[in-house]
Amino acid sequence: MSQQELGDFIRLPRHIYKDCQQYVPDMESDVRYMLDEKKNPVFKFSRVQPFIAYQDNQPVGRIVGIINQKANERWQTKNVRFSMIEFVDDEEVSAALIEAVCQWGQSFGMDKIEGPLGITDFDKEGMLVEDFHLTGTMNTIYNPEYYPRHIEKLGFRKETDWLQIRIQIPQEIPPRYARVAQYVQEQMGLRVIKLTDKDIYKRGYGKKVFGLLNEAYQPIFGFSELSELQVKDLMNKYLKLLDKQMMPVVVNEQGEVVGVAITIGCLSEAMKKAKGRLWPTGWWHLLKAMKWRREESAEMLLVAVRPDYQGMGVNALFFSDLIPIYNKYGFRWAETGPQLEDNVRELSQWKPLNPAFVKRRRCYIKNL
Repeated sequence: MSQQELGDFIRLPRHIYKDCQQYVPDMESDVRYMLDEKKNPVFKFSRVQPFIAYQDNQPVGRIVGIINQKANERWQTKNVRFSMIEFVDDEEVSAALIEAVCQWGQSFGMDKIEGPLGITDFDKEGMLVEDFHLTGTMNTIYNPEYYPRHIEKLGFRKETDWLQIRIQIPQEIPPRYARVAQYVQEQMGLRVIKLTDKDIYKRGYGKKVFGLLNEAYQPIFGFSELSELQVKDLMNKYLKLLDKQMMPVVVNEQGEVVGVAITIGCLSEAMKKAKGRLWPTGWWHLLKAMKWRREESAEMLLVAVRPDYQGMGVNALFFSDLIPIYNKYGFRWAETGPQLEDNVRELSQWKPLNPAFVKRRRCYIKNL
Protein backbone atom coordinates (compact mmCIF):
# COMPACT_ATOMS: atom_id res chain seq x y z
CA MET A 1 0.00 0.00 0.00
CA SER A 2 1.42 3.38 -1.03
CA GLN A 3 1.58 6.37 1.31
CA GLN A 4 -1.26 7.98 -0.64
CA GLU A 5 -3.39 4.86 -0.30
CA LEU A 6 -2.56 4.62 3.42
CA GLY A 7 -3.66 8.23 3.86
CA ASP A 8 -6.92 7.50 2.04
CA PHE A 9 -7.40 4.39 4.21
CA ILE A 10 -6.97 6.40 7.41
CA ARG A 11 -9.12 9.35 6.34
CA LEU A 12 -12.04 7.41 4.82
CA PRO A 13 -14.17 7.44 8.03
CA ARG A 14 -14.22 11.26 7.90
CA HIS A 15 -16.38 10.93 4.77
CA ILE A 16 -18.58 8.04 5.91
CA TYR A 17 -19.34 9.57 9.35
CA LYS A 18 -19.27 13.28 8.48
CA ASP A 19 -22.89 13.78 9.63
CA CYS A 20 -22.99 11.08 12.33
CA GLN A 21 -23.13 12.35 15.92
CA GLN A 22 -22.77 8.88 17.43
CA TYR A 23 -19.42 8.02 15.81
CA VAL A 24 -16.25 8.30 17.90
CA PRO A 25 -13.16 8.45 15.65
CA ASP A 26 -10.02 6.41 16.12
CA MET A 27 -6.78 8.26 16.65
CA GLU A 28 -5.20 8.33 13.21
CA SER A 29 -1.77 7.71 14.74
CA ASP A 30 -3.11 4.46 16.25
CA VAL A 31 -4.29 3.26 12.85
CA ARG A 32 -0.88 3.99 11.33
CA TYR A 33 0.81 2.14 14.18
CA MET A 34 -1.47 -0.86 13.85
CA LEU A 35 -0.44 -1.26 10.20
CA ASP A 36 3.27 -0.56 10.73
CA GLU A 37 5.18 -3.82 10.35
CA LYS A 38 8.37 -2.27 11.74
CA LYS A 39 6.78 -1.05 14.99
CA ASN A 40 3.81 -3.26 15.86
CA PRO A 41 4.96 -6.51 17.56
CA VAL A 42 1.89 -8.44 16.41
CA PHE A 43 3.51 -8.87 13.00
CA LYS A 44 5.79 -11.47 14.58
CA PHE A 45 2.88 -13.94 14.70
CA SER A 46 0.27 -12.45 12.35
CA ARG A 47 -0.14 -11.56 8.71
CA VAL A 48 -1.91 -8.22 8.22
CA GLN A 49 -3.05 -6.87 4.85
CA PRO A 50 -5.03 -3.63 4.34
CA PHE A 51 -7.18 -3.06 1.25
CA ILE A 52 -8.90 0.07 -0.02
CA ALA A 53 -11.64 0.37 -2.67
CA TYR A 54 -11.95 3.26 -5.12
CA GLN A 55 -14.75 4.47 -7.38
CA ASP A 56 -13.99 7.26 -9.85
CA ASN A 57 -10.65 7.77 -8.10
CA GLN A 58 -12.40 8.38 -4.77
CA PRO A 59 -11.95 6.07 -1.73
CA VAL A 60 -15.26 4.39 -0.91
CA GLY A 61 -14.30 1.42 1.28
CA ARG A 62 -11.55 -0.18 3.31
CA ILE A 63 -10.84 -3.44 5.12
CA VAL A 64 -7.95 -5.25 6.82
CA GLY A 65 -7.32 -8.96 6.47
CA ILE A 66 -5.67 -10.68 9.45
CA ILE A 67 -4.30 -14.17 9.89
CA ASN A 68 -3.51 -14.59 13.57
CA GLN A 69 -1.37 -17.72 13.52
CA LYS A 70 -1.30 -17.96 17.31
CA ALA A 71 -5.12 -17.87 17.56
CA ASN A 72 -5.52 -20.41 14.78
CA GLU A 73 -3.15 -22.78 16.59
CA ARG A 74 -4.90 -22.21 19.92
CA TRP A 75 -8.39 -22.88 18.52
CA GLN A 76 -7.41 -25.40 15.82
CA THR A 77 -8.87 -23.27 13.03
CA LYS A 78 -7.83 -21.90 9.65
CA ASN A 79 -9.57 -18.56 9.87
CA VAL A 80 -8.79 -15.27 8.22
CA ARG A 81 -10.22 -12.32 10.12
CA PHE A 82 -11.53 -9.08 8.69
CA SER A 83 -11.19 -5.86 10.62
CA MET A 84 -11.54 -2.06 10.34
CA ILE A 85 -14.17 -2.47 7.62
CA GLU A 86 -15.82 0.73 6.38
CA PHE A 87 -17.83 1.28 3.20
CA VAL A 88 -20.39 3.49 1.55
CA ASP A 89 -23.91 2.09 1.09
CA ASP A 90 -23.09 0.25 -2.13
CA GLU A 91 -23.30 -3.56 -2.26
CA GLU A 92 -20.64 -3.78 -4.97
CA VAL A 93 -18.16 -2.04 -2.68
CA SER A 94 -18.81 -4.22 0.37
CA ALA A 95 -18.70 -7.36 -1.78
CA ALA A 96 -15.37 -6.33 -3.34
CA LEU A 97 -13.82 -5.68 0.06
CA ILE A 98 -14.87 -9.05 1.49
CA GLU A 99 -13.80 -10.86 -1.69
CA ALA A 100 -10.34 -9.29 -1.47
CA VAL A 101 -9.85 -10.69 2.04
CA CYS A 102 -11.32 -14.06 1.04
CA GLN A 103 -8.89 -14.45 -1.84
CA TRP A 104 -5.97 -13.27 0.27
CA GLY A 105 -6.88 -15.71 3.06
CA GLN A 106 -7.29 -18.60 0.63
CA SER A 107 -3.81 -17.93 -0.75
CA PHE A 108 -2.47 -18.86 2.72
CA GLY A 109 -4.66 -21.94 3.11
CA MET A 110 -7.46 -20.45 5.21
CA ASP A 111 -10.93 -22.02 4.94
CA LYS A 112 -13.18 -19.57 6.85
CA ILE A 113 -13.52 -15.81 7.19
CA GLU A 114 -14.75 -14.20 10.41
CA GLY A 115 -15.10 -10.72 11.81
CA PRO A 116 -14.97 -7.96 12.61
CA LEU A 117 -12.13 -9.12 14.86
CA GLY A 118 -8.83 -7.46 15.65
CA ILE A 119 -5.48 -9.11 16.01
CA THR A 120 -5.94 -9.42 19.78
CA ASP A 121 -8.80 -9.00 22.26
CA PHE A 122 -7.49 -5.51 22.98
CA ASP A 123 -8.49 -4.39 19.49
CA LYS A 124 -12.00 -3.37 18.55
CA GLU A 125 -14.27 -6.27 17.62
CA GLY A 126 -17.88 -6.97 16.80
CA MET A 127 -20.16 -5.19 14.32
CA LEU A 128 -22.92 -3.13 15.91
CA VAL A 129 -26.32 -4.69 15.07
CA GLU A 130 -28.60 -2.78 17.50
CA ASP A 131 -28.79 0.58 19.33
CA PHE A 132 -27.37 2.69 16.52
CA HIS A 133 -28.81 5.80 18.19
CA LEU A 134 -26.39 5.51 21.14
CA THR A 135 -23.04 7.29 21.12
CA GLY A 136 -20.06 4.98 20.69
CA THR A 137 -17.03 4.68 22.92
CA MET A 138 -13.32 4.95 22.21
CA ASN A 139 -12.73 1.21 22.62
CA THR A 140 -15.62 -0.17 20.55
CA ILE A 141 -16.82 -0.20 16.96
CA TYR A 142 -19.57 2.10 15.78
CA ASN A 143 -20.98 1.48 12.31
CA PRO A 144 -23.97 2.56 10.24
CA GLU A 145 -27.16 0.51 10.32
CA TYR A 146 -26.66 -0.76 6.76
CA TYR A 147 -23.39 -2.59 7.54
CA PRO A 148 -24.89 -5.82 8.99
CA ARG A 149 -27.41 -5.94 6.14
CA HIS A 150 -24.59 -5.94 3.61
CA ILE A 151 -22.60 -8.58 5.51
CA GLU A 152 -25.57 -10.93 5.89
CA LYS A 153 -26.44 -10.59 2.19
CA LEU A 154 -22.90 -11.81 1.44
CA GLY A 155 -23.69 -15.12 3.15
CA PHE A 156 -22.24 -14.53 6.61
CA ARG A 157 -23.92 -16.07 9.64
CA LYS A 158 -23.68 -15.23 13.33
CA GLU A 159 -20.69 -16.74 15.11
CA THR A 160 -21.13 -14.99 18.46
CA ASP A 161 -22.58 -11.83 19.98
CA TRP A 162 -21.31 -9.45 22.62
CA LEU A 163 -23.45 -7.27 24.88
CA GLN A 164 -22.56 -4.06 26.62
CA ILE A 165 -24.15 -3.12 29.92
CA ARG A 166 -25.02 0.32 31.20
CA ILE A 167 -25.45 0.94 34.91
CA GLN A 168 -26.48 3.94 36.95
CA ILE A 169 -23.88 4.77 39.60
CA PRO A 170 -25.49 4.40 43.05
CA GLN A 171 -24.79 6.96 45.74
CA GLU A 172 -24.00 4.19 48.21
CA ILE A 173 -22.32 0.81 47.86
CA PRO A 174 -25.11 -1.80 47.51
CA PRO A 175 -25.38 -3.87 50.72
CA ARG A 176 -24.70 -7.12 48.86
CA TYR A 177 -21.35 -5.83 47.59
CA ALA A 178 -20.46 -4.38 50.99
CA ARG A 179 -21.12 -7.70 52.76
CA VAL A 180 -19.21 -9.80 50.25
CA ALA A 181 -16.31 -7.34 50.13
CA GLN A 182 -15.99 -7.44 53.91
CA TYR A 183 -16.09 -11.24 53.89
CA VAL A 184 -13.34 -11.72 51.27
CA GLN A 185 -11.15 -9.18 53.05
CA GLU A 186 -11.54 -10.74 56.48
CA GLN A 187 -11.81 -14.45 55.62
CA MET A 188 -9.72 -14.72 52.45
CA GLY A 189 -7.15 -12.02 53.07
CA LEU A 190 -7.81 -10.21 49.78
CA ARG A 191 -7.30 -6.47 49.48
CA VAL A 192 -7.37 -3.71 46.89
CA ILE A 193 -4.19 -1.83 46.03
CA LYS A 194 -3.62 1.13 43.72
CA LEU A 195 -0.51 0.99 41.59
CA THR A 196 1.92 3.79 40.97
CA ASP A 197 4.09 4.12 37.88
CA LYS A 198 6.97 2.80 39.99
CA ASP A 199 4.92 -0.27 40.91
CA ILE A 200 4.08 -0.87 37.26
CA TYR A 201 7.47 -0.37 35.66
CA LYS A 202 10.04 -0.93 38.43
CA ARG A 203 8.37 -3.48 40.67
CA GLY A 204 6.92 -5.65 37.92
CA TYR A 205 3.21 -5.14 38.55
CA GLY A 206 2.54 -4.19 34.93
CA LYS A 207 3.74 -7.60 33.76
CA LYS A 208 1.81 -9.28 36.60
CA VAL A 209 -1.42 -7.57 35.48
CA PHE A 210 -0.99 -8.68 31.88
CA GLY A 211 0.02 -12.16 33.04
CA LEU A 212 -3.31 -12.31 34.87
CA LEU A 213 -5.14 -11.18 31.72
CA ASN A 214 -3.51 -13.95 29.73
CA GLU A 215 -4.56 -16.50 32.33
CA ALA A 216 -8.11 -15.21 32.87
CA TYR A 217 -8.97 -14.72 29.20
CA GLN A 218 -7.47 -17.96 27.88
CA PRO A 219 -10.86 -19.74 27.54
CA ILE A 220 -12.60 -16.74 25.93
CA PHE A 221 -13.65 -16.78 22.28
CA GLY A 222 -10.88 -15.93 19.83
CA PHE A 223 -8.26 -15.13 22.46
CA SER A 224 -4.55 -15.42 21.73
CA GLU A 225 -1.96 -15.01 24.46
CA LEU A 226 -0.10 -11.71 24.66
CA SER A 227 3.63 -12.00 24.06
CA GLU A 228 6.27 -10.21 26.13
CA LEU A 229 6.75 -7.70 23.31
CA GLN A 230 3.00 -7.00 23.17
CA VAL A 231 2.85 -6.56 26.94
CA LYS A 232 5.74 -4.10 26.84
CA ASP A 233 4.06 -2.25 23.97
CA LEU A 234 0.68 -2.02 25.74
CA MET A 235 2.30 -0.89 28.98
CA ASN A 236 4.22 1.88 27.24
CA LYS A 237 1.23 3.06 25.22
CA TYR A 238 -1.58 2.98 27.77
CA LEU A 239 -0.75 2.32 31.43
CA LYS A 240 0.92 5.69 31.98
CA LEU A 241 -2.23 7.44 30.75
CA LEU A 242 -4.60 5.69 33.14
CA ASP A 243 -5.90 7.28 36.31
CA LYS A 244 -4.65 4.62 38.73
CA GLN A 245 -7.43 5.48 41.21
CA MET A 246 -9.83 3.97 38.68
CA MET A 247 -7.79 0.79 38.30
CA PRO A 248 -8.26 -1.38 41.42
CA VAL A 249 -5.92 -4.36 41.64
CA VAL A 250 -6.76 -7.20 44.04
CA VAL A 251 -3.95 -9.14 45.68
CA ASN A 252 -3.99 -12.07 48.09
CA GLU A 253 -2.01 -12.54 51.30
CA GLN A 254 1.03 -13.68 49.29
CA GLY A 255 0.96 -10.48 47.23
CA GLU A 256 -0.14 -12.29 44.07
CA VAL A 257 -2.35 -10.36 41.65
CA VAL A 258 -5.68 -12.20 41.48
CA GLY A 259 -7.90 -9.54 39.93
CA VAL A 260 -7.84 -6.25 38.09
CA ALA A 261 -10.44 -3.81 36.80
CA ILE A 262 -9.33 -1.23 34.25
CA THR A 263 -11.72 1.68 33.95
CA ILE A 264 -11.47 5.22 32.62
CA GLY A 265 -13.58 8.32 32.37
CA CYS A 266 -15.49 8.42 29.09
CA LEU A 267 -13.57 10.25 26.36
CA SER A 268 -16.16 10.05 23.58
CA GLU A 269 -16.89 13.77 23.32
CA ALA A 270 -13.20 14.64 23.65
CA MET A 271 -12.32 12.16 20.89
CA LYS A 272 -14.97 13.68 18.64
CA LYS A 273 -13.57 17.16 19.24
CA ALA A 274 -10.05 15.91 18.55
CA LYS A 275 -11.28 14.46 15.21
CA GLY A 276 -8.79 11.64 15.42
CA ARG A 277 -5.72 13.84 15.64
CA LEU A 278 -3.58 14.91 18.60
CA TRP A 279 -2.32 18.02 16.82
CA PRO A 280 -2.82 20.88 16.89
CA THR A 281 -5.53 20.88 19.60
CA GLY A 282 -6.67 17.27 20.01
CA TRP A 283 -4.30 16.66 22.92
CA TRP A 284 -5.92 19.54 24.82
CA HIS A 285 -9.45 18.16 24.50
CA LEU A 286 -8.28 14.75 25.74
CA LEU A 287 -6.22 16.14 28.62
CA LYS A 288 -9.09 18.35 29.76
CA ALA A 289 -11.53 15.42 29.74
CA MET A 290 -9.13 13.23 31.72
CA LYS A 291 -8.08 15.78 34.32
CA TRP A 292 -10.55 18.63 34.82
CA ARG A 293 -13.83 18.57 32.91
CA ARG A 294 -14.84 14.95 33.00
CA GLU A 295 -17.80 13.63 31.06
CA GLU A 296 -20.74 12.14 32.97
CA SER A 297 -19.88 8.50 32.43
CA ALA A 298 -17.12 5.96 33.00
CA GLU A 299 -15.97 3.18 30.69
CA MET A 300 -15.30 -0.17 32.37
CA LEU A 301 -12.82 -1.47 29.82
CA LEU A 302 -12.20 -4.87 31.39
CA VAL A 303 -12.56 -6.91 34.55
CA ALA A 304 -10.36 -9.98 34.98
CA VAL A 305 -10.11 -12.47 37.85
CA ARG A 306 -7.67 -15.35 38.14
CA PRO A 307 -9.56 -18.59 37.37
CA ASP A 308 -9.10 -20.11 40.84
CA TYR A 309 -10.64 -16.98 42.39
CA GLN A 310 -13.58 -16.59 40.04
CA GLY A 311 -16.98 -16.70 41.71
CA MET A 312 -15.44 -15.98 45.13
CA GLY A 313 -16.42 -12.32 45.57
CA VAL A 314 -13.47 -10.51 43.99
CA ASN A 315 -15.85 -8.41 41.88
CA ALA A 316 -17.46 -7.07 45.04
CA LEU A 317 -14.08 -5.59 46.00
CA PHE A 318 -13.86 -3.85 42.63
CA PHE A 319 -17.29 -2.28 42.92
CA SER A 320 -16.92 -1.34 46.58
CA ASP A 321 -13.73 0.48 45.66
CA LEU A 322 -14.94 2.12 42.45
CA ILE A 323 -18.41 3.38 43.41
CA PRO A 324 -17.15 6.06 45.88
CA ILE A 325 -14.50 7.14 43.35
CA TYR A 326 -17.07 7.39 40.55
CA ASN A 327 -19.26 9.55 42.79
CA LYS A 328 -16.29 11.74 43.70
CA TYR A 329 -15.54 12.26 39.99
CA GLY A 330 -19.16 13.07 39.18
CA PHE A 331 -19.89 10.04 37.01
CA ARG A 332 -23.62 9.35 36.77
CA TRP A 333 -23.44 6.09 34.84
CA ALA A 334 -20.94 3.58 33.51
CA GLU A 335 -20.78 1.32 30.49
CA THR A 336 -18.93 -1.97 30.23
CA GLY A 337 -16.86 -3.17 27.34
CA PRO A 338 -18.34 -5.91 25.13
CA GLN A 339 -19.11 -9.12 27.03
CA LEU A 340 -19.95 -12.44 25.39
CA GLU A 341 -23.68 -13.12 25.56
CA ASP A 342 -23.13 -16.70 26.75
CA ASN A 343 -20.76 -15.73 29.58
CA VAL A 344 -23.45 -16.02 32.25
CA ARG A 345 -21.06 -15.62 35.18
CA GLU A 346 -19.71 -12.33 33.86
CA LEU A 347 -23.11 -10.92 32.95
CA SER A 348 -24.72 -11.88 36.28
CA GLN A 349 -22.17 -9.93 38.34
CA TRP A 350 -23.97 -6.68 37.46
CA LYS A 351 -27.38 -7.64 38.90
CA PRO A 352 -27.16 -5.55 42.12
CA LEU A 353 -26.63 -2.45 39.94
CA ASN A 354 -29.88 -2.83 37.93
CA PRO A 355 -28.12 -3.18 34.57
CA ALA A 356 -29.53 -2.25 31.18
CA PHE A 357 -28.34 -4.24 28.18
CA VAL A 358 -27.28 -2.01 25.32
CA LYS A 359 -25.25 -2.19 22.10
CA ARG A 360 -25.40 -5.73 20.82
CA ARG A 361 -22.52 -6.44 18.46
CA ARG A 362 -21.77 -9.47 16.36
CA CYS A 363 -18.92 -11.53 14.95
CA TYR A 364 -19.87 -13.09 11.61
CA ILE A 365 -18.38 -16.13 9.90
CA LYS A 366 -18.67 -17.99 6.61
CA ASN A 367 -16.83 -20.68 4.67
CA LEU A 368 -14.41 -19.64 1.96
